[in-house]
Amino acid sequence: MALKDRLEARRRPETGEPAPGTMALSVIDGNREEPESAAAPRPAEETSQQKPGRLSTALATAKAAIHAQLVEKHADEIDITDREGVRSRINSVADEYVKVNGLALNRLEHGHLIDSLFDEVLGLGVLQGLLEDPAVTEIMVNRPDQIFIERGGRVSLSPVVFETATHMRQVIDRIVSTVGRRVDESSPMCDARLRDGSRVNVVLPPLAIDGPCLTIRKFSHDKLRPEDLLTINTASLEMIQFLNAAVRSRLSILVSGGTSSGKTTLLNILSGFIPAEERIVTVEDSAELQLRQQHVIRLESRPSNVEGKGVIEIRDLVRNAFRMRPDRIIVGECRGGEALDMLQAMNTGHEGSMSTVHANSPYDAFGRLETMVLMGGAELPARAIQKQIASAIDIIVQAERVRGGARKIVSIAEVTGLANGETQFHELFQFRQTGVDTDGNAHGYHTATGNRSIHIDHFVERGESLPLEIFEPSGSLEVGARS
Repeated sequence: MALKDRLEARRRPETGEPAPGTMALSVIDGNREEPESAAAPRPAEETSQQKPGRLSTALATAKAAIHAQLVEKHADEIDITDREGVRSRINSVADEYVKVNGLALNRLEHGHLIDSLFDEVLGLGVLQGLLEDPAVTEIMVNRPDQIFIERGGRVSLSPVVFETATHMRQVIDRIVSTVGRRVDESSPMCDARLRDGSRVNVVLPPLAIDGPCLTIRKFSHDKLRPEDLLTINTASLEMIQFLNAAVRSRLSILVSGGTSSGKTTLLNILSGFIPAEERIVTVEDSAELQLRQQHVIRLESRPSNVEGKGVIEIRDLVRNAFRMRPDRIIVGECRGGEALDMLQAMNTGHEGSMSTVHANSPYDAFGRLETMVLMGGAELPARAIQKQIASAIDIIVQAERVRGGARKIVSIAEVTGLANGETQFHELFQFRQTGVDTDGNAHGYHTATGNRSIHIDHFVERGESLPLEIFEPSGSLEVGARS
């Protein structure tokens, strides 16, 4: 989309709301918005009634008018790759507007106005500052005037808000359009992603009663390390050693955990152990994995078009991946019938494949896999499904979000076979929580359980021998509180 069209779309009126530049927001009462004439901008000092994080009426009016000038007179002159040039252009147009209209702005208000316009042109509006804040890990917009953020595992109300519901819709449309998706009244739910891999979920009215709902789980650009999900002690380092050997020796791994427990982060970490010479095909509903190898093919599912056609599901991509000569197939998350295709991949020569599943424990993960296989329409007896699972999955890594918001690996278990109609496994490593500190953060330590891996000979054959001492339980003296 051309810059002029994109800017024009931002000021185009929707759902009967006034076009920016002709009407300004004056009253916010819950979700009710009442317009006010913008013919004569009011002094910037009239800010006592404004909501924290929202532009004052005068600044909102000035912003809309300046934005309109950028669209009408300067869109063809703006090079979006020249950020400093864009800011300089916005500065000059804003200074001219302030001078002509006699608007009294102090330095702070002037800077706020310029930053807001800059984010409108090149960023995601009021969300841009939160996205650029490295301490913010999740952004939860419940409605246009209520935004919660997660910082350090703690959720709090942000002072930042959208000026109008229309403004929020424009930001949503910009996000989903960049990945070729759509969200509207006929299709009011959508999963998307930002360019940096951050996960986005959108729900619109009438499903979202209080207004558009937007959730962004930010992708960390810092180097991912296994110890980020571990308490640092000797046992945790041995866990890293075991996981490294498991991945390099091509054992198939399933990452299990609840919502926001760090499954995708952990899958990224594990993928970092894959040798650089191997060909990897990733399959995701919304592309989030950020593999550092060169020989990687990334596939992403596609929703249906306006006519309800053209949908490409994950299981279609998994089946197609078989023909792409992959050494490994990584499925971002199994949610339905693709679970059967993933199990078949692991059982038909694609050793070392990985995926994630929503489950509260390794035992629950097996039940979830059985259910998802049946969701795919496979008319298989339960024992046949269980046999597929027992022979396909070698390792289950359980992630959990513990008290205080820290995400940790709480269990590493091995599948040992099938007995009495149930998949059998034993735990090799676990996190033992010893208590909660005064700030409400869980603390504890990682330790081996004493069970020895059944893959010792396999590791030796693949050149990844491990000392047997790593499977000996450790005491609770080496306690770390890293979150």
